Amino acid sequence: MEKRINFVDTKEAIAVLGRNDEYLGLINQHFSCKMTARGTELILDGQDGEVGQLTRLFNELTYLYREGNPVTSHDVRYSIQMILNGQADFLHQMFADTVLVTAKGRHIKPKTLGQSYYLEAIRRNHITFGIGPAGTGKTYLAVAMAAFSLKNKQVEKIILTRPAVEAGEKLGFLPGDLQEKVDPYLRPLYDAMYDILGMDTVQKYMAKNIIEVAPLAYMRGRTLEDSFIILDEAQNTTAEQMKMFLTRMGFGSKMVITGDITQIDLPTGVKSGLRHAQAVLAEVPGIAMLTLNEGDVVRHEIVSRIIKAYAQYDQKQ
Repeated sequence: MEKRINFVDTKEAIAVLGRNDEYLGLINQHFSCKMTARGTELILDGQDGEVGQLTRLFNELTYLYREGNPVTSHDVRYSIQMILNGQADFLHQMFADTVLVTAKGRHIKPKTLGQSYYLEAIRRNHITFGIGPAGTGKTYLAVAMAAFSLKNKQVEKIILTRPAVEAGEKLGFLPGDLQEKVDPYLRPLYDAMYDILGMDTVQKYMAKNIIEVAPLAYMRGRTLEDSFIILDEAQNTTAEQMKMFLTRMGFGSKMVITGDITQIDLPTGVKSGLRHAQAVLAEVPGIAMLTLNEGDVVRHEIVSRIIKAYAQYDQKQ
């Protein structure tokens, strides 16, 4: 069976097939079908079943590109896996789920099934725990959902917080006053907000106190109403801090707690508030516990391999 797929222009063909047909080479490793790229046309020649799978694969990658996202090697590898597993419909649902369009016009979407389930949990629950390794999009997607909620007037305020726990450095040795000392710990939250909403908008919202970025200690004694509240790096809270934070929630608010239980920086003998919450709150209605793994890492593929290698080493130990 022969099938011809036509791209709109050379730019689209390169985006989907990769520079120097890099992505086409990745796809070729998993299918016996002959694939020939000529300018803006791709010719598939092989058995009907494979040609059908490949047609769906290229259609989905083209759809992703046309929705405003650059196609990455992760997108290609993950899409191949989904197609081969007979999950093409789930793949399309993922690519069709646009959380928000960034200030630069990029469409924020889930990149894995785990991320898709995570977003759905945030939509459906008052409190959502997103637990997983670095690079799984826990914080970034939570910030995107917060920005969406603010833009659609579901909340009046976004509050982003982290525990200022030292990872091998001492706060006292850093220059500046208290706010300047804790700002480095909050930098990943600033970066996510700047990328999603744009620096000018974030600074305007912060000046009006519509967006607040503060260390966890600043949350004590407050009741947070009509707010989207994100606690990042929650593995570095104590059990007492976690309880304090969760009980700040007021009417009309939503909370997302993110963390990686393999990267706890607390002193030896101090139990992580995130681990404690997993045990205490697992069955509480309105609270979702979502676990992401190395298969949900959307950074460079080497990051996923590093996480897997460390996990295997820890198991052996």
